Amino acid sequence: MMSMRQVFVDTVEDVMRHDPRVAVVIAEISRDVFTPQERLINVGIREQALVSVGSGLALSGMRPVVHTYAPFLVERPFEQIKLDFGHQDVGGVLVSIGGSYDDPVWGRTHQAPGDVALFDTLPGWTVRVPGHPDEVGPIVRDALARDDRIYIRLSLRENESPHPVVEGFTELRRGRQGVVVAVGPMLDKVLEATRDVDVTVLYATTVRPFDAAGLQAAVDRADQADVLLVEPYLEGTSAHLAAEALADVPHRLRSLGVRRDAELRAYGTAEDHDSAHDLDVLGIAAAVRRMFGHPAAAA
Repeated sequence: MMSMRQVFVDTVEDVMRHDPRVAVVIAEISRDVFTPQERLINVGIREQALVSVGSGLALSGMRPVVHTYAPFLVERPFEQIKLDFGHQDVGGVLVSIGGSYDDPVWGRTHQAPGDVALFDTLPGWTVRVPGHPDEVGPIVRDALARDDRIYIRLSLRENESPHPVVEGFTELRRGRQGVVVAVGPMLDKVLEATRDVDVTVLYATTVRPFDAAGLQAAVDRADQADVLLVEPYLEGTSAHLAAEALADVPHRLRSLGVRRDAELRAYGTAEDHDSAHDLDVLGIAAAVRRMFGHPAAAA
């Protein structure tokens, strides 16, 4: 199976053959994956310039695709994202790899669990988090056909099977004791951790805009208004939006994600990081047990 990154590259190159608006800007990362061509611009290790060049292309009428590791795409040039794209109100497609800690061997410099939370400080961004390589193609094609601002978060972590790409939540299991929201590559672990628990499982590849109506409907169908968010980035990133969606409903809300109180200084493996952040099946199952009071099969 091809990786999410390879599907992204193949899809962009296919669209570029018939859409002259599309141009790709990179900063060394993935230079050996893309086919050299006139509309592939490598700015070198200059991430602030990477984003500014993308914005300049957008101002000239192009549809820029700006790509590198998440911390180099979102954190390091955040001012350029805020001003060159947001304040100038131009569109573009920002595509990251690395996720929160896909490649821990490279250390903290290549980790960006706070990327989606940063986009929450800026208006007008759509954020998509595929959970399987087969979901990447439709997401990228849709993004290239639009004119707005989109962030696509690719990962080496993936679910066993793809699901149809939709704007809001997809209900994969219906239960009565509450709702568990699984974002992107967290789905398989959530399904395993809730296997014997009577809860609704919602799956999301589009996380911004947040599907408030979909969450409200799922909670309305349950006997208890309890919601567990399981996200592959910073813990609590979507909690404010879930709370706002349920503002008129007495509810309990718990978030799982990359812990805010833990700075891991040992490289380890991605699985080690999952365990430390309670984002493995055992950790999610324990949270399910605490939240819903039922035994989880994997606990």
